[in-house]
Amino acid sequence: MSIFHGKTLLITGGTGSFGNAVLNRFLDTDIGEIRIFSRDEKKQDDMRHEYQALWPEDAGKIKFYIGDVRNIDSLRDAVRGVDFIFHAAALKQVPSCEFFPMEAVRTNVEGTDNVLTAAIDAGVKRIVCLSTDKAAYPINAMGISKAMMEKVISAKARNVPAEHTTICCTRYGNVMCSRGSVIPLFIEQIKKGEPITITDPHMTRFLMSLDEAVDLVLFAFEHARPGDLFIQKADACTIADLAKGVQQLFGDTGTRIIGTRHGEKLYETLMTREEKLKAEDMGGYFRVAADGRDLNYDKYFVKGQVTTEAEEAYTSHNTVRLDVQGVVDKLVKLDYIQEELRHHEH
Repeated sequence: MSIFHGKTLLITGGTGSFGNAVLNRFLDTDIGEIRIFSRDEKKQDDMRHEYQALWPEDAGKIKFYIGDVRNIDSLRDAVRGVDFIFHAAALKQVPSCEFFPMEAVRTNVEGTDNVLTAAIDAGVKRIVCLSTDKAAYPINAMGISKAMMEKVISAKARNVPAEHTTICCTRYGNVMCSRGSVIPLFIEQIKKGEPITITDPHMTRFLMSLDEAVDLVLFAFEHARPGDLFIQKADACTIADLAKGVQQLFGDTGTRIIGTRHGEKLYETLMTREEKLKAEDMGGYFRVAADGRDLNYDKYFVKGQVTTEAEEAYTSHNTVRLDVQGVVDKLVKLDYIQEELRHHEH
């Protein structure tokens, strides 16, 4: 962790699942200060008390800033003296973004622009922005707003010298057991003795743990060039197998098919065909470099660049597909599941 020695890290949307995972990873290292920036004073207060109880020696490293990424003035106060930023603030519930698309634009697009503008002005060295598989071939308002966010990131990265500020992006799939995800809902339904509700059993989704999400961001942080997009190779499964896996652990209460919700896809894409063509395989991750061309297209047509897309995208249909046992094996490694199982057995 020496790169973070004595440094100040700001996490936007820091009271969420990702912010908590970063704190759990970093708090007892030699990092100087972690700033949590978010708009919910109640969540900040809960978080403050929790970390004071869990890590009394290190809790003093956490500083809380109330503000909203939509308000650049609140960001300017928070980024002063910051070395690095993990930008996780977002509206990410698919149905609510469908009904309030301009809210998604204000937070995910304009909010990101505000974060980057304030950070560049303050001389922040590195920024990693968190995007989603829904930004690849987006069909819903949440995904479209995140796709626009990615465009804002690459445009900003192109216009600021790397030695001043390096801006990059990570894209990952559903984080298991994060707030608003389906596994806690399934467990809740089983506890009540109700059948678990499935939208479409054939639907596939990537499965990532919060730890893997943090690993991806740290990998991007260490390896980024301006405008790079980093994608983790991830396992996937069908929703039917995910449901069976959860029921194998917590009890079978049956299932009820309710049909897809507003804006849902049958499968998710982490990397488009166009991106896959120019992606660099880095082992557990792909790096998609920013398009370095300018608006003078003449020279490219004269030279000729023929291929525009790879055979197929990298999706939850064609990645490693876990069976029910594979899902169970992945679930039991999660702290959240272990905790729930302990309660369940009592």
